[in-house]
Amino acid sequence: MTPTSTVHDAAAEGAAAALPLRTNKSFRAYWVGEAVTLAGSSVHGVALPVIAVLELDASPGQVSLLAAAATVPAVVLALPAGAAGDRYPKKKIMIGTDLAAAVMVSVVPVCWAVGVLSVPVLYAVALLLGALTVLHQAASIAILPEIVDRAHMHPANARIAGAFSLADTAGSYGGTLVVGVLGAGRALWLDSLSYLFSAWFTSRIRPSAVHRVAAARPSRMGAAIREGVRYVMRDPIQRPLVLSLAGLAFADGIVTTYFAYTLLTRLDSGSTGLGLVMGVTAAGGLVGAVVATRLVDRFGPAHVLLTGFLAYAVCGVPLLVARPGPVWLGVIAAAGALRTAAAVAAGTTQRSLRQQLCPPELQSRAQQTSVWLVTGLRPAAALTAGAVAAAASVHAALIAGTLLYLVPAALLWVSPVRRLTTMPTAAPTPVKDSAHGS
Repeated sequence: MTPTSTVHDAAAEGAAAALPLRTNKSFRAYWVGEAVTLAGSSVHGVALPVIAVLELDASPGQVSLLAAAATVPAVVLALPAGAAGDRYPKKKIMIGTDLAAAVMVSVVPVCWAVGVLSVPVLYAVALLLGALTVLHQAASIAILPEIVDRAHMHPANARIAGAFSLADTAGSYGGTLVVGVLGAGRALWLDSLSYLFSAWFTSRIRPSAVHRVAAARPSRMGAAIREGVRYVMRDPIQRPLVLSLAGLAFADGIVTTYFAYTLLTRLDSGSTGLGLVMGVTAAGGLVGAVVATRLVDRFGPAHVLLTGFLAYAVCGVPLLVARPGPVWLGVIAAAGALRTAAAVAAGTTQRSLRQQLCPPELQSRAQQTSVWLVTGLRPAAALTAGAVAAAASVHAALIAGTLLYLVPAALLWVSPVRRLTTMPTAAPTPVKDSAHGS
């Protein structure tokens, strides 16, 4: 390929990225592929515990370890995955992890068919699927600026959030239905197929060379990780956004630890009431995705972020004062839907801000720094909830978590984020760092 043709190809790719979302084929392929993967992964989220309990007679301790195996990789691999996402082509990482996940999911029905399936096999599958998910998401989130123009970043994130809300809800209920109709083992073949579909859709993505900057490769993984963390913690906008997300995750982890428990015990909701509350709450995410861009255009990103974070605290109050009965369950469900809508609107806004402000060569590492903090604090939140409940009561733990919801909003209020009246338009400046040899 000649230099002239390379320039022309890059210019064509850049023009494709600047297209409106409705005519951007790369974004459409990305959008569908990621939603299909999320819906499919909900199937193994249901199927693996069902197989463990009903087919392999797993003990409660083994079920707990199975759940932990799926979540541990997010804490251990988040930062290295970010370095890998900035070091290697993101599209290839996405396709490779999809194909590997398709193989891993199929291991369970194959082992079942030949009679060698065991709980340790499920541990291994859950652990490896968790690791592949971390690697995939590190690349998939950071590739968006390479396929969507900066002017369309927030609408793109809003559409992604809407699709993911639908896919997550449909996948959870659909996964339960598929497992019930086909059986857990057969249902996993559909999950494997979903990963293959995702890989095919990802192959249709054409990242723009204009927006893609190949980061210099430090000699050590640790140096690359430190560079990403240092950038986030030194940037006046990225730092409060990431720390507020971490604080929100910690507070939310305390509340969600006893959310279902409170509905089932103190409020006598029953499994049907719990399911209805969870379903209505999840539906709020679609509403938030639909209105997110309009709210930012009208009120500015700062107001959307602050209102979204404050809504978490306000919408947590009904759970604290509710009494048994359908009316209170309806109030809790409505508050949950409003909280989810606010969370999605604020979440798409903060992600778009960070993607637009972050230099291309640090996109994945900056994102994964946030993921690492958020996922790392969730186990601590669960332990904190348990400690407060043991020392006082479950209700005291819920009060503590609800009050802590105010901390992230306060952090944003005293930061430069409060002064953001519009989404940024200037291109980010490439980072100059000693790790790059500059």
